[in-house]
Amino acid sequence: METVFIGFGSNVGDRVDLCSRAVTLLRLLPRSQVTHVSPLYETEPVDDGAHPGSGWFLNGVLQIATALPPRHLLSILREIEQALGRDQDNRSGPRTMDLDILFYGNRSIHEPDLIVPHPRLHRRRFVLMPLSEIAPLWIHPVNQCSMRQLLAEVDDPAEVRRLSPQPSFISDPYSPQHHGSNS
Repeated sequence: METVFIGFGSNVGDRVDLCSRAVTLLRLLPRSQVTHVSPLYETEPVDDGAHPGSGWFLNGVLQIATALPPRHLLSILREIEQALGRDQDNRSGPRTMDLDILFYGNRSIHEPDLIVPHPRLHRRRFVLMPLSEIAPLWIHPVNQCSMRQLLAEVDDPAEVRRLSPQPSFISDPYSPQHHGSNS
């Protein structure tokens, strides 16, 4: 089993519902177990060449233990995005759901449509804040810094604020993040 971190976010439609549905579907991954779900953060859209629209995102990070190979996991994530209404023809535009593999264990993967660790995560406060909440001591396998260190050093002017109150799917005491899962 590998420890994998998946970033999720939405800036179109009922963002809380879409995030809840994404987490529910990720809890159903075969040969996998959700171990942590971060709190949600409301984040200003970052236009770094993409055109995500003006709607603010809800973002979070999920930690799983999985036996799925990286390419198979990516394929399932794309299916989940599509099931939740993601426009596959305009992936850089506004999105109902965006799912990214941030880390796949300590592996470095460089394939045309799969780069892990995610190549921009160390520059994005909206990824580092939830990551730091669930895995502050996780070490980035390339730059050898912890998530806590990366967050302390990030130069990202985008506004990121913790959503309050948190939706029930984040703090559910019966969820796999508290008790484990049999998936």
